[in-house]
Amino acid sequence: MKQFLILGCCLVLLNDLNAQSLGRRIVLNTKTQTEGKAESKSSETVDKAFNKMEEGVNNLFKKKEKGEKTSEEMEAEQNPELLDDSSSYSSLGTELASASTLQTYSNFDFIPGERLIAFEDFSQDAVGDFPARWNTNSSGEVVTIDGMEGRWLLFSDEGTLYPEFVEVLPENCTIEFDLIVLKENAVLTKLAFIDENLNSNLLELGYLNGTFIELEPNTGSTSILTYDASGGVVLQNRKPQNQFFIAEGGEYSSVRVSIWKQKSRLRVYLNESKIWDIPRAFQSDGKYRFAFGTSTFFIENREFMMSNLRFAVGQPDTCSKLITEGKFTTQGIVFDSGSASIKPESFGVLKEIATVLKENPSVKVHIIGHTDSDGDVHLNLTLSQKRAEAVKAALSGQFELDEGRMSTEGKGESEPISDNGSPAGKAQNRRVEFIKK
Repeated sequence: MKQFLILGCCLVLLNDLNAQSLGRRIVLNTKTQTEGKAESKSSETVDKAFNKMEEGVNNLFKKKEKGEKTSEEMEAEQNPELLDDSSSYSSLGTELASASTLQTYSNFDFIPGERLIAFEDFSQDAVGDFPARWNTNSSGEVVTIDGMEGRWLLFSDEGTLYPEFVEVLPENCTIEFDLIVLKENAVLTKLAFIDENLNSNLLELGYLNGTFIELEPNTGSTSILTYDASGGVVLQNRKPQNQFFIAEGGEYSSVRVSIWKQKSRLRVYLNESKIWDIPRAFQSDGKYRFAFGTSTFFIENREFMMSNLRFAVGQPDTCSKLITEGKFTTQGIVFDSGSASIKPESFGVLKEIATVLKENPSVKVHIIGHTDSDGDVHLNLTLSQKRAEAVKAALSGQFELDEGRMSTEGKGESEPISDNGSPAGKAQNRRVEFIKK
């Protein structure tokens, strides 16, 4: 009888969720974590049945409150030895090496900067507040999204915002973040590089020596504009793109935006696609800051969400670091949270390492995984080992390197290189090292 009651409740919930999905598919949560935990406790039984049934329905997000663990996660915490069972990971390497998501990035040549200078995931900000380390002339708030990891900054209506903790950008640097645009008529314009020498107020998005990338998801296009010191247009172009869009029926997807500034050169990627490669996008004497802005057109209900913003400096010399110095460390190989599944945007770094090893066939490497201090120390140790094994599997499977040239080790959280008390410190500690043997 209980099973039928649960099934009936689940069907009602599914019908309600399916009806809501005709509009926005993303459910924002601005409740406090305390409220969320209290609610998740009372609905735990229904949620378990709900999650099982929901997997095959319209690819909707799972109904799972932030902080609530799955039954598998709770079992793993109670029995950490289960994670050491190699049989449960026996197909991991093959799956990672041949994963279609990784393969789609086969032409992705973006490589994150070598040294992290700033990271923002809004974990230090209260849900419902505008983030303390940012400035704006409009409004926004930190939110969580059902079915997605972490916290996001939701920015509404017309305006500008920028991270005050990121100062003048180095000549060579990379910028990465996850971006979601809401509302069918939304136009997110101006991923903006503002010359601080000529524009003292970043909130005004001054054009003097400015460079602006415009993303227009409602039209499926992108534009780029650069201006000289007098405000004259130096470069203007527009073209279609198929990565960043709003689908019919209100579905939205997160897009990984990657930007590579290399002296005057600008490269911009949306997921695996390079959409701009401009050799002279910046002035040599410019002191550029980075800002976000929404459209200046009179369109209502503009909204976008952004998270996992990463600024790094320098282009890593993988060959010199590994072959000459004997050690190469990267935060550019990234994984799903709490998992050994390699994210596809890691392809550029993996490809670069594979190229160096192919050019030096006698070199063997020891691959070491490291985590931050979040979570259980024993689980982190196991996770770091599995991540090192996943990297080895990807290099041997995707890039056909001899497995015998690679050994693996996981050190968990035991060797931090930065303070685990800040988002930037944690991001630096989540890394993979390659040691020449």
